Amino acid sequence: MTRTIEELTKLQPVVMKQLQTIVEKNRLAHAYIFEGEKGTGKRDVVSFFMKLLLCGNLSKNVPCETCRNCRRIDSGNHPNIWQIEPDGQFIKIDQIRELVAEVKMTGVEEGKKIYVLHHADKLNIASANMLLKFLEEPDGQVVAILLTEQIQSIIPTIRSRCQHIKFAKAPRINLMEQLIDQGLTKSMASTTSMVTNDIDTAFALANDEQFVLARKTVLKLVEIVHQNIHEALLFLHEEWLPLFKEKEEMERALDLLLFAYRDIVAIKANQQAVSTYPDMYQRFNEMALVLTYEKLSSQMQAILQARTNLNRNMNRTLLMEQLMLNLQEGYTFV
Repeated sequence: MTRTIEELTKLQPVVMKQLQTIVEKNRLAHAYIFEGEKGTGKRDVVSFFMKLLLCGNLSKNVPCETCRNCRRIDSGNHPNIWQIEPDGQFIKIDQIRELVAEVKMTGVEEGKKIYVLHHADKLNIASANMLLKFLEEPDGQVVAILLTEQIQSIIPTIRSRCQHIKFAKAPRINLMEQLIDQGLTKSMASTTSMVTNDIDTAFALANDEQFVLARKTVLKLVEIVHQNIHEALLFLHEEWLPLFKEKEEMERALDLLLFAYRDIVAIKANQQAVSTYPDMYQRFNEMALVLTYEKLSSQMQAILQARTNLNRNMNRTLLMEQLMLNLQEGYTFV
C-alpha cells in the first residue's frame, strides 16, 4: 500500500523536509544512502523523491501526482529510472555492469536519470567495487539512491561518497493503533509492535502459529521460574527446548523473555506504562511488588548474557539450564 505525502510527512517529517530543501535550494548530490528499519517508509519516500526530481508541475516542493512523469513513476515505467533488487543473496556484478551500461546510454529521455539499489548492503565485493568506480565518476544528470537496513554492511568507500539520509523508527504507538484498527487484539498488537516496526510483518507474526505458541511459552516460563526452579527445569526440557530448535527461534524466544522482564520493571516504575504484554498486567504487577530493581536488573542481564552465549554457539541445553538458575537465584522479596 503506497502512502500519501501527508502520511509520509507524519511518518518521516525530518527526512521529507530534508529532501524538499535539497530540491528547493538546488543542492542535489549525486548519491544518497537511505538508511532505516523495515517499515519506516523508505520505498515510498524514494518514490516521492523521484517525483520531486522529475515532476513536470512541481508546486511548493510538492509533486503534482498527475503529470506524465508522476504517473510513470507510480506505474514503474519511467525510462530514466532503474531499480535493482538482489539476485538471490546478493546484488551481483553483472547487475551493476548492466545498470552502468544502461545509465550511460544516450537513447533515454532528457532530464535526470535515477537508479535505486534496494538492499544495498547485499552488494558483494565485485559488484561493490564496480559501483564504487561508477560513483567516483559522477554525472550531474545521474542520481543514485541506495536503500539499506544495515548501513554498516556497505563498504566505507561507498558510504563516504553518498549523502546519508537517516530514517527515524516509526513511533510504536502509531503502529499499535494501526494494528488494532485492522483487527488485532491490543495484546497481540503490543507484542508484535515490539518485535517489528513493519505493519505487514506484524500481521504475519500475529497469524503465525509458531509465534503465538512462542509468546505463550515464554509467558508460562516467567510464571514458573518465579515459583519453582525444579518445575522450571522440567518445563525447559519438556516444552521450551522442543519448541525452539533453531537458533533463530531461540533468539526470538530470548527477546520475548527479555521484554517480559522489561514490562515488570516498567510497571514497577510506572503503573501506567505501555507494555509488551498488557494481558499479563495484573500478574506482572504482583511480581513487581515483590521483586527489587536489583533482582530485575540481574535477571535482564542474565537473559542478555544468554543471548550473547547463543551467538557464540554455546550448547543450548546448558545455556538455558544456566539461565533458569540465574533467573531464579537470590530472589529478594520486599
